[in-house]
Amino acid sequence: MKLTRWGIRLPGTQRRTAPAAITAAKPVPAARDGRPGRHDARTAAGAEPAEENHHVAQTDGNDPPDGPGTPGASHASATDAEFVHGPAVHELLGQVPAPVALVHGSDHRLAYVNEAYAALFGPRTPGSPARESLTELEELGLVPLMDQVRRSNTSRTIKSRRVRGPRRDTFHTFTCTPVELSAPEGPPVRGVLVFAADVTDQVTSAERLRESEGRQRETAVTLQRSLLPQELEQPDELRVAATYHPGGTETAVGGDWYDVITLGAGRTAVVIGDVMGRGVRAAAVMGQLRTAVRAYARLDMPPHEVVQLLDGLASEIDPTQIATCVYAVHDPSEDTLSYASAGHLPIVVRRPDGTVHRTPGPTGPPLGTGDWVHESAAIPFPPGSSAVLCTDGLVERRDADIDAGLDTMEEALAVAADSPQILCDRLLRALGISDGHDDDVAILAFTRPQPEGADAGLFRAAALDLHGGIEATPRARAFAGGVLSSWRFPDELRDLGVLTASELVANSVVHGKAPMRLRLRRTDRRLIIEVTDGDEHLPRHQQVRLGDETGRGIALVAAVATDWGTRRLPEGGKSVWAEFALPAPAAL
Repeated sequence: MKLTRWGIRLPGTQRRTAPAAITAAKPVPAARDGRPGRHDARTAAGAEPAEENHHVAQTDGNDPPDGPGTPGASHASATDAEFVHGPAVHELLGQVPAPVALVHGSDHRLAYVNEAYAALFGPRTPGSPARESLTELEELGLVPLMDQVRRSNTSRTIKSRRVRGPRRDTFHTFTCTPVELSAPEGPPVRGVLVFAADVTDQVTSAERLRESEGRQRETAVTLQRSLLPQELEQPDELRVAATYHPGGTETAVGGDWYDVITLGAGRTAVVIGDVMGRGVRAAAVMGQLRTAVRAYARLDMPPHEVVQLLDGLASEIDPTQIATCVYAVHDPSEDTLSYASAGHLPIVVRRPDGTVHRTPGPTGPPLGTGDWVHESAAIPFPPGSSAVLCTDGLVERRDADIDAGLDTMEEALAVAADSPQILCDRLLRALGISDGHDDDVAILAFTRPQPEGADAGLFRAAALDLHGGIEATPRARAFAGGVLSSWRFPDELRDLGVLTASELVANSVVHGKAPMRLRLRRTDRRLIIEVTDGDEHLPRHQQVRLGDETGRGIALVAAVATDWGTRRLPEGGKSVWAEFALPAPAAL
């Protein structure tokens, strides 16, 4: 803008004529310095500008004008007072309640400050360079900004700077605007108008809001971490690790979750999910879904049936809350990983030969949408394999396709078959996840190590196909006795294993149908005895009364085994299994 003796005008606008601009002032025929055509800067009330209670610069006139094409030492008569005397400054800037300072020249000599500025920073010496007379601007870093404003002829702003006060500190936003100071005669002089807006209330409100959001976020993070597993279950034949990385401090916590659930008979379920939205509500919904998954998993159903139940539950919890998840079950007896997905990212798998791939479909819609029949799929997962489940915060970026993140994830997984925890850390580094990341990240990694050396003898398996009939039970007893003896179990454990195998086979002969199969499996921590047949009727543990001739077999198994259970097979039929905890290796 341009500040003239008679008014203010923006650059590029037509200059007003003096008669049109001074209607509010009473002119006199001659100027104070005796020059013809000059007007005294008396106000309409007849007060002299020098007598006004404004902080007006009175210099010795040695400051060189900064007008174009004019030597620096010339035009000494155009003093600082001539630049600021008149209604343009006194009647306009003097009435502004906010602090205002006006400087000119390459060294930003002070020309004018209003009462609000003097009240905030104290009286200032006019005519001196800003680095001497406006030391507060130097401390606030405004002097370099004023240099930029003069060079670029563009306004610039510094927001929310703290100003120390005698009673309390305040916050101001400073705007530096290029202006032209014009005298009635001579070329204009370039200057800078400094305007300070008090934003103390806004800063205080923002600080209180940040504190409130911080407390709410801390509550949500605490809630979410308390709902996540405090310690992951470690299955016999899998090594599992997980990591949860909340979003940055300005990000409300999300609803990422994961879990590991041992199902019995050596099988393990892994699940990871993401509740859309943020805050305590998302964390609460996440907790309900995770609790429901553990309950449904205990039913030992195929993955797609578990996801189907979660779909219905999610719509009941909150129809407006959408969540995604992938649920997978590892079966070491079959060397498979079966899974079902509800709108979630695919599982990334590393084969024993080092090749990496994503699990193919099917992928259904997110949980809570309803009216969709989910399906399961299965892939081979032999010893030496690794897999990673993650939420979208790991691979999704606003400026890149999500497939690019998945490609980076595959490259990181293909480097080496490390432990799951090292794998989680490597993925965080490869995808650039830091404390300032704007989304929650959950990673669940698991590997199936290849037994080597002394551990190789601790993982063994044997199976016997049976065709029913009266000879099935004796064959099962003889087979179990021979296998358990070769595994060098103590006599007591061997006898209990033979008894359990006999009772399970006998129950299958009476209540099941062919084909039947007896499987024995040992790990470093337990002995597993499992019998499958073609009938889908699941046996139940019943209270046996005195004189009952049936129902004693399952009751006996439940009494001697550490754990037992049943499940329906995806291809039809059922499985009944029992487990025995093994004593420490030194005791075997």
